[in-house]
Amino acid sequence: MLCVQRCASAGRRAGNLTTSAASPPKRQAGWLQLEVAELRARNAACKFNTKRVRFLSENQKVPQGCGGVLYWMARDQRVQDNWAVVYAQQLALAEKLPLHICFCLVPRYLDAAYRQYAFMIRGLRKVAKECKSLDIQFHLLQGEPERTLPGFVKSWNIGAVVMDFNPLRLPLQWTEKVKKQLPADIPFMQVDAHNVVPCWEASPKLEYGARTIRGKITKLLPEFLTEFPPVDIHPHSSTKTAKAVDWDEVLSSVEVDRTVGEVEWAQPGAAEGMAMLESFIQHRLRLFATKRNNPNSAALSQLSPWLHSGQLSAQRVVKEVQRWGKNARESVTSFTEELVVRRELADNFCFYNKNYDSIDGAYDWAKKTLKDHAKDKRPYLYTQEQLENARTHDQLWNAAQRQLLLEGKMHGFMRMYWAKKILEWTSSPEEALAIAVYLNDHYALDGCDPNGYVGCMWSICGIHDQGWAERPVFGKVRYMNYDGCKRKFDVGQFERRYAVKKA
Repeated sequence: MLCVQRCASAGRRAGNLTTSAASPPKRQAGWLQLEVAELRARNAACKFNTKRVRFLSENQKVPQGCGGVLYWMARDQRVQDNWAVVYAQQLALAEKLPLHICFCLVPRYLDAAYRQYAFMIRGLRKVAKECKSLDIQFHLLQGEPERTLPGFVKSWNIGAVVMDFNPLRLPLQWTEKVKKQLPADIPFMQVDAHNVVPCWEASPKLEYGARTIRGKITKLLPEFLTEFPPVDIHPHSSTKTAKAVDWDEVLSSVEVDRTVGEVEWAQPGAAEGMAMLESFIQHRLRLFATKRNNPNSAALSQLSPWLHSGQLSAQRVVKEVQRWGKNARESVTSFTEELVVRRELADNFCFYNKNYDSIDGAYDWAKKTLKDHAKDKRPYLYTQEQLENARTHDQLWNAAQRQLLLEGKMHGFMRMYWAKKILEWTSSPEEALAIAVYLNDHYALDGCDPNGYVGCMWSICGIHDQGWAERPVFGKVRYMNYDGCKRKFDVGQFERRYAVKKA
């Protein structure tokens, strides 16, 4: 408990947004990763805060005579800065057992395409390499977790299973199915390694919006926004070796849309995510507060692919931004609001609202106003195919969609405009939400994510928002239009950037 308090003390200093952090140093590329490694090493004695874990099983004691501890990696695909790995290793060390990590690769996942799968699998290959250097056995299990993981636990005589946390419907179903098949004497634990404040600690209920959860999270940051201890070479080796993985064969085996190809700007892996964070701190952070809503300005972090896949820890990101943001305090405050409060609000929404991607999940006022205006005449009507291929009358919208198609991302401000226009140009709110969710999940590197679902629900259903002046189609849901965008940024510049090149 003493070490937990020491971590919390460090967190109190880190949680202060006006901390006297140093400015980012002028060093050669890779300096941040070295700095972070030193920070972890200095924090090696810090204990795990047990509020980060919850038991899913009745039994909490590792049975004697077992062959190891298993971390079932899913949402958080990294070794370092991962509270689930830290907990699993500390448990294995206490029991003097080998440590194993497995990942259950399903052949298809929601509407994800090859772009997202390739990013994930190439990142997992690097995870496997790091595990080998730490004498941790990494296992790639191909198939649904309920079909592959219980058998693995039995054949490897695993004595405890630790998993990470995902609030989405399908991962929660996997968790319940695996739980039912695990032996009763094996403890099954879940660690929220994705959020700074664990979802169940931030709030026990569905929050109405940022204003209702902000104070709760801020109050808990001193306890949870702490430094990570390192995941070290594991001293208890397994007597068996994990099956070698043919990563090229794995990539060729997934049953997804291969026409949605990989992108060059985002390279998978924890080191690559750290490099993007380094560039953000050095070059873009100072612009974030004033330029983040301008799609023509390089002011955003560009970290969403790594954060979504768990290749980079949000807690690590916010700590480093706060540590090196002395000369950009307004940006640090704005960025922390986005990365911690808004992002964790999205997890809260998906965890406590089973209809997080449906009109049924909207507030009553929004459901009523959308229903009242469902039959309103639309100024334009487009099919999903027309929208998918960026064939509308609106060149700004087309440019945003082409950015999504080409780069696997869309500027945050444009995502709002993009989704709201889908509501305006389709036959019903239900159709609009289904199309927006599909396009985001299919093309965005950060698709199939609580942030994406909440973004679509905010734009189309008014989630985490309030009612506004009533107008056709939208009812009381917030409206956005082309002229409003023109007042905020050079619309023509953005349109030209993603214009279709003439042959």
